[in-house]
Amino acid sequence: MTFRRTRCPHCKAKLEAGQRIHPECIEPWADAQAAKAERAAKKKARAAAKVELAETRRRKEAMKRLPELIAEAQAAFNAFIRARDAGLPCICCGQPFEPMKPGGSVDAGHFRSRSSAGHLRFNEDNCFAQRKNCNRPGGTTYGAFRAGVVARIGEARVAALENDNAPHKWTREELIGIRDTYRAKLKEMKK
Repeated sequence: MTFRRTRCPHCKAKLEAGQRIHPECIEPWADAQAAKAERAAKKKARAAAKVELAETRRRKEAMKRLPELIAEAQAAFNAFIRARDAGLPCICCGQPFEPMKPGGSVDAGHFRSRSSAGHLRFNEDNCFAQRKNCNRPGGTTYGAFRAGVVARIGEARVAALENDNAPHKWTREELIGIRDTYRAKLKEMKK
């Protein structure tokens, strides 16, 4: 038994015996088939471009050096700290933050500086929102900063920070994890 088409593939009307398509449907059907093939080709090209873009991102990520990863992790961490302390006053002077101005009005200030205690640069107990003028040289005293930190987290945790001098060498995986973790925390906080 042979298969015989009984309906036109274009207009779906019944066909006469021996017909495969109505003569008036040949051109529109061919155009529709060409358009369908074109859409499929575009879809395939978009998928290939998406794969290529993902591969390019992966290669760029693999080429990043430690200083770049530290900078990205620090930016994500600082953004989280500024968002975490958004409703609180400055840790040093106790004044409210100024309205946002170009360049921002809030810094993420480290109690123990990143240069002297680089191993604590991503420690949430060591970093707080600070007014820009308090975070600059000559802006505040160690005593005022320490008093603010003690009031915020307590004497025991401040003593633990001051006594923590264990050296730490950051790895790529740690830095990528820190960056991604703090980006996710910030995103969750903004929801």
